[in-house]
Amino acid sequence: MTTIRGSAAAVTGAANGIGRALALELAARGCDLALADRDEAGLQAVAADIAKAGQRKVSVHRVDVSEPHQIAAFAEAAGAAHPALNIVINNAGVALLGQFDEIDQAQMEWLFNINFWGVVHGTRAFLPQLARQREAHIVNISSIFGILAPPGQSAYCAAKFAVRGFSESVRHELAVANSPVRLSVVHPGGIATNIARNSRTGVGVTDNARRAESIERFDALARTAPAAAAQRIIAGIESNEPRILIGKDARIMDLLQRFLPATYWKVMQRQMEKTAARRLARDAAAK
Repeated sequence: MTTIRGSAAAVTGAANGIGRALALELAARGCDLALADRDEAGLQAVAADIAKAGQRKVSVHRVDVSEPHQIAAFAEAAGAAHPALNIVINNAGVALLGQFDEIDQAQMEWLFNINFWGVVHGTRAFLPQLARQREAHIVNISSIFGILAPPGQSAYCAAKFAVRGFSESVRHELAVANSPVRLSVVHPGGIATNIARNSRTGVGVTDNARRAESIERFDALARTAPAAAAQRIIAGIESNEPRILIGKDARIMDLLQRFLPATYWKVMQRQMEKTAARRLARDAAAK
């Protein structure tokens, strides 16, 4: 896209994390917004922050992205509130702690309904109105775990790999059809959000200390601020990048997977343990 200013964007998962940062950054660049989340209080807080900063048109919508009829209603309401809407960012996502044999089918389906089907529903619901614009852009948030797959993330990786495959195929279809809609798939590395703290725990996880350890490890490795992630995504929209990697860690892991597709995890595990230990030691020394 030539510019963000004067556009209108729909953002899911907008109450916190990357979604909130995207809403604030887009508004600062002159973009009107339709913001969706299940967290109504969080949405109102974001809208209030935007109102303090400037005169942007913002509509808020309580939406559960796992429910296709709610996303369809959101697309209709967002289009009515913002007739020039030409950016859709399918950002909402959740996490689940546990090995494959520690999570049950219902938990895996819960995660898939949000992380994968939420992206599919959002793309399907908004695509017809986007196709009527002179230029438009869909952004689907995958993960670095949509490129490589560490242990303990079977459900999350499966969903994020699916987002990647779905997005790449739809992008190619849009190009063949000479559509005005462009599509980017985003692979963030470690972003300093609350996704680990808000994660659910597998029904078979019996070690109560594992959750705290997982959060501590995530916090030690998550180096990129949500605001920096938002800026990188917006730069990718403006330059029509089909694939957006966020963070030095994501770029390194992407290369590692390319060169060592069968053995990258052994290398990653050693490096992650060293990095986490150094980070924790620095934090302890600073207290």
